[in-house]
Amino acid sequence: MSATASTPDIRDFQTLKKDIGVAIVVFVALALGYLLSQVVINRTKLYQEPSSPFQLAYPAGWTNAESLQEVLLKVEDPTAASAYKTTLTVEARDLDPTAPPTMQQLIDRRVEQRSQFTAYHFISNAETTVAGAPAQELRYTYVVQPIDTPRRVSLPVVVVARDYIILTPDRSYYLTLTAPENEVDRANARMEAILKSVKLQ
Repeated sequence: MSATASTPDIRDFQTLKKDIGVAIVVFVALALGYLLSQVVINRTKLYQEPSSPFQLAYPAGWTNAESLQEVLLKVEDPTAASAYKTTLTVEARDLDPTAPPTMQQLIDRRVEQRSQFTAYHFISNAETTVAGAPAQELRYTYVVQPIDTPRRVSLPVVVVARDYIILTPDRSYYLTLTAPENEVDRANARMEAILKSVKLQ
């Protein structure tokens, strides 16, 4: 009884080479796509306050938003998956040099203002610094009706807010990030980058 030696099929080897080639092309395409998306996501615009050293960088894809109050900057993320869009608001107040307020007074005023919001719920406050200046972070939630138009269906949205009060010798700054509940994680990551970009002098 004779045994015949098995020889590898050349067609299997050629198919394997093609599969490896396709896998490499797909991997490279995915890697390039990821890098491109990161470049787009991490692109920023610089806001510079006129006649002041204050500046910060925010995502380039965010667009200007209307404000009923006097603010330095108000921008929103048009890609947020909610009728209410993630929003960054920057305000500034000149301080009275003869009787500057304490940080606690600024916190109390801010909490009193925000407590007027529908279903306002204070979560916490914590001492921190922003660009080397003393600051306080306030966290709270409230509810908004983003589309308040007759015959247009829109459920109320739970909004989560991070409010930073920054105290300098002659001014106080307020950086507020508000985001719908389902966008909080993404918004918090953006806020961390924004805070790192702040310059006060």
